[in-house]
Amino acid sequence: MTKIAVLGNGSWGSVLGSMLADNGNDVTLYGNIDSVNEEINEKHTNSHYMKDWKLNENAKATGNLTEALKDAEIVLFVLPTKAIRIVAKNVRQVLDKTGNKPLLVTATKGIEPGSKKLISEILTEEIYPNDADKIVAISGPSHAENVAQKDLTAIACASSDEENAKKVQKIFSNDYVRFYTNDDLIGVEVGGAVKNVIAIAAGILVGKNYGDDAKAALMTRGLAEITRLGVNYFGAKPMTFSGLSGIGDLIVTCTSSNSRNWRAGKQLGEGKTLNYILKNMGQVVEGATTVKAVHELCEEKNIDMPISEAVYRVLYEQTNVDDEIKKMMGRSPKPEIRL
Repeated sequence: MTKIAVLGNGSWGSVLGSMLADNGNDVTLYGNIDSVNEEINEKHTNSHYMKDWKLNENAKATGNLTEALKDAEIVLFVLPTKAIRIVAKNVRQVLDKTGNKPLLVTATKGIEPGSKKLISEILTEEIYPNDADKIVAISGPSHAENVAQKDLTAIACASSDEENAKKVQKIFSNDYVRFYTNDDLIGVEVGGAVKNVIAIAAGILVGKNYGDDAKAALMTRGLAEITRLGVNYFGAKPMTFSGLSGIGDLIVTCTSSNSRNWRAGKQLGEGKTLNYILKNMGQVVEGATTVKAVHELCEEKNIDMPISEAVYRVLYEQTNVDDEIKKMMGRSPKPEIRL
């Protein structure tokens, strides 16, 4: 039995926490909404995020970070990108007092605007500045709703330390979720983060009533953008983007109504404003944050990412969706295969 602290008790945090409890681990979820914590402990449900679903009864919840981290061997971050740095600082304070050095696992998919750092880089900076090998990222084609129903799922777990990736693989895998190790931590994170931006674009096409050809083209060229950014800026391995955290996650996020990013894009295509969408979504749309960081990188490093840049302009410069599509289709001819 492994003692695991899950930081974040939204849909993904609850589902992963319950899954890890299914696997026989001692799981404590941490969140800052008292009513959610009480419901998890008393009813083993989380109706605020996951209706008509029950957690494993052995998973418990707390609003006390010190209590959640006590004796933890693994700390799993399942938080919005914008919350990672502040929570990481608080985790560091607790760990400095206790002397505990747990393995850090991130399931958060994003890039921090301003710093343009991936989640593993933030955790390294704030918690383990001299021990980046103790960080593992998990990412792949998966929705909380499907994993909650124990649908068959495959996910990559990546680390610069092979043994730590294998440890997560062994602890997290079961008969309905299969984990594969990967040594390209950066590539796995880039794929998981930027596919959310492309998913917004995919939703926009659906909202504008475009068909299968358009959606297939969008995903394919979106993967080219993700790969270009990952390889040319972050130094990722090209083959990573042909795997679970690349094309796998891109497919599921661009085609499923379970994707908040896809749903946000669809509403944009139907004419709704970003403020309206974010206010009524109820949960975080990570692509809307990540696209800011991608835009900053495109401008600073002259990276060609026309789909991502169009999404940024629609979201934050209020440009017209039809005009952006026309502009993209009218770009000067390019070879298909290039970095």
